[in-house]
Amino acid sequence: MHIIGTIIIGFIAGIIAKLLAGGPNEPRGFILTTVLGIVGAFVATWLGQQIGWYQPDQSAGFIGAVVGAVIVLLIWGAVARRTV
Repeated sequence: MHIIGTIIIGFIAGIIAKLLAGGPNEPRGFILTTVLGIVGAFVATWLGQQIGWYQPDQSAGFIGAVVGAVIVLLIWGAVARRTV
């Protein structure tokens, strides 16, 4: 059940990130939006642990997942802009 919850949170975080920082080079579709949110949650967790906000056994919450997804979306847009 934990994986399904992570996927649902990732999808919602991905949608919110696309609304906050969307652009012409953003990923489209359900799967890519979900992956964006999940990767964003992992990025937020990793950054938070490196900075010292989270302990090694803690993960980022919903807001952290959204912030991480926005970071991933901005990187995606920068890379996609260069390849076009």
